[in-house]
Amino acid sequence: MRSFNRLFLLICLLIAGTADAQQLKWNRAGDAFYQRQDGAIYTISAANGQRTELVTAGALTPAGADEPLPGHHFTFTPDEKGLLLFTNTKRVWRYETRGDYWYYDLTGKKLRQLGKGLPEASLMFAKISPDGKKAAYVSRHNLYAEDLATGKIEQLTKDGTRKLINGTFDWAYEEEFGCRDGFRWSPDSKNIAYWQIDAKNIRDFLMINNTDSIYSFTVPVEYPKAGQDPSLCRVGVVSLATKKTSWMKVPGDPVQHYIPRMEWIPGTGKLIIQQLNRKQNTSKLMVLQAATGAANTIFTETDNTWVDVKSSWDDGDITGWDWLNNGQSFLWVSEKDGWRHIYEINTASGKEKLLTSGDYDVINLCQYSETEGQLYFLASPGDATGQYLYRTSLSGGAPTAVTPKKEQPGTHKYEISPNCKLAGHSYENHRLSPVLEFVSLPDHKSITGKDFAAEAAKAAQKPDNTTYFQVTTADNITLDAWMTKPDNFDSTKKYPVVFYVYGEPASFKITDSWGATNNFLYDGDMGKDGYIYISLDNRGTPAPKGREWRKSIYRQVGLINARDQAMGAKEILKLPYVDKDRVAVWGWSGGGSMTLNLLFQYPEIYKTGIAIAAVANELTYDNIYQERYMGLPQENREDFIAGSPITHAKNLQGKLLYIHGTGDDNVHYQNAEMLINELIKHKKIFQMMAYPNRTHGIYEGEGTSEHLSALYTHFLKENCPPGAK
Repeated sequence: MRSFNRLFLLICLLIAGTADAQQLKWNRAGDAFYQRQDGAIYTISAANGQRTELVTAGALTPAGADEPLPGHHFTFTPDEKGLLLFTNTKRVWRYETRGDYWYYDLTGKKLRQLGKGLPEASLMFAKISPDGKKAAYVSRHNLYAEDLATGKIEQLTKDGTRKLINGTFDWAYEEEFGCRDGFRWSPDSKNIAYWQIDAKNIRDFLMINNTDSIYSFTVPVEYPKAGQDPSLCRVGVVSLATKKTSWMKVPGDPVQHYIPRMEWIPGTGKLIIQQLNRKQNTSKLMVLQAATGAANTIFTETDNTWVDVKSSWDDGDITGWDWLNNGQSFLWVSEKDGWRHIYEINTASGKEKLLTSGDYDVINLCQYSETEGQLYFLASPGDATGQYLYRTSLSGGAPTAVTPKKEQPGTHKYEISPNCKLAGHSYENHRLSPVLEFVSLPDHKSITGKDFAAEAAKAAQKPDNTTYFQVTTADNITLDAWMTKPDNFDSTKKYPVVFYVYGEPASFKITDSWGATNNFLYDGDMGKDGYIYISLDNRGTPAPKGREWRKSIYRQVGLINARDQAMGAKEILKLPYVDKDRVAVWGWSGGGSMTLNLLFQYPEIYKTGIAIAAVANELTYDNIYQERYMGLPQENREDFIAGSPITHAKNLQGKLLYIHGTGDDNVHYQNAEMLINELIKHKKIFQMMAYPNRTHGIYEGEGTSEHLSALYTHFLKENCPPGAK
């Protein structure tokens, strides 16, 4: 139900040596993890770390092969009698979601490959049916079902193409909603519900590959730009008996709405979906009758800005539904009272009940247990830089802090067992690298023998050049910030300042966590070289500071966030040890856009800028993201123009280095060329680096990362010289 994050990798390192982050899973009993190592699969006790071999490496070695299947991606069936291994994985846009699947029957001790006869590494999202008799998967945009006893494969859809997508999603749904796995088994194993995305009317954006052959060729990506209609989306239920699909009768224009979530209601022939309108300011939860397609709206939420979907508050995982009372109710999150809180909603009536309350945000829903009557979540009341575990009763009431906040200030992460009695716990802050333990709940006692309070106290005694603080601007806006001063700092001298920025609704940077204040691109040591390094979080970032903080950016991306950054910088430049003539700013993606806007809109403050993979023209970005935060260009195009860096490029006075990958399918390289044209038009001198065929992360190809780091560092030192004066 929950996504597995970096904590699992750390727990692996703690108890069993190096392993892949996706290797560990809680067992059904909630007292041990599964782990794959040396080709075998083990159960590892959370209480004492004892390893027990469950599946041997030999059992996972195909007939005729000399070695067990490679890789660490595996899942057990709910009854823990079957095992799916995902190998030979291939990247689809951001993630490796395509590959080969193998099924191992723990009872019959048989290993077999799924999808034989289909192209190699073409299977996606294989899942075993609830009755354990069949597997279903996607290959080449179509759904298949396979009998596990006989190996017989049946194709359930036959119309799939690159632009008519069954059982998975197009680029925009994956990138902006976190939607990848696009089908669900019915509880009785007789039907499969699935999404169909019709992108035939979505224009291809053509990226050009000039380097992999003598003649260039185009790489098409179906990509709906801001203002362009989305893909048509609908939900169908296909019968395994008849191979016929019944389409659900979801009300509204299927082009002008999104369906980011869909699941079966336990023990029924009903589905529940979330539907968002095109502007994403109205969210409806609908119950669908699978047999007839009839839809009934049970819950509606509106906002004058946008309504968040589940992935923003459940660790990025948009699959699953948090059911209570055998599906009679479920957990949901809303900001309707000004803070992000958890509600219980009745599945039949839509009646809601607030389970958390108070002037704080729920950061993530971690786990819950109806048996224990407890709900666990992350929050950080009064301090947006930290993250701590809280619990409350499933009946509602005041929350109780579980993490010992006073003794362990910083960022805490948990992977809680299904029964809510144990948790893998990771703790870090900017002075303390991640430390790990297992704890019992709800008393938070270490069962691994760790003393995190002592670890924190010891780390606090170490010399530290970084301080976390707040800045109040001339607009009476208080911003969280951190500052790292140079080694051997002398307050009577003046130092150059480098601002690290992001500032869009997708992320925030001011967290009290390990590595948060490091510059991963700088080739060297900024402190030794004599730089002050600073970052601030502006309004509009998703920090846990209340709805108004987050949503004040609506229709003002590129303006209000840039102003907050600039006004915060003005206050910092009042410090006597800051050299106002040596002020640099840099950022990547949305931070690249922010860098450009700051350099262009506030040239009196920022003298040097390095912008990487920036959106220079907001009208070039995808519709799901840009319209969520800016509205529709058809209605308020002037806001898109006002917030776009190219609108202000004529004001460039300082030194600019612009960097972009020509194979960026996320922020297209056309942003670079549009910006270049505007700068040329106004006779502005700047530097530019294009990385051929590199994507948004600019890491592919031998020497790329090292080259980027060297380029960044050289430009910064040349145009914003380090050291005290």
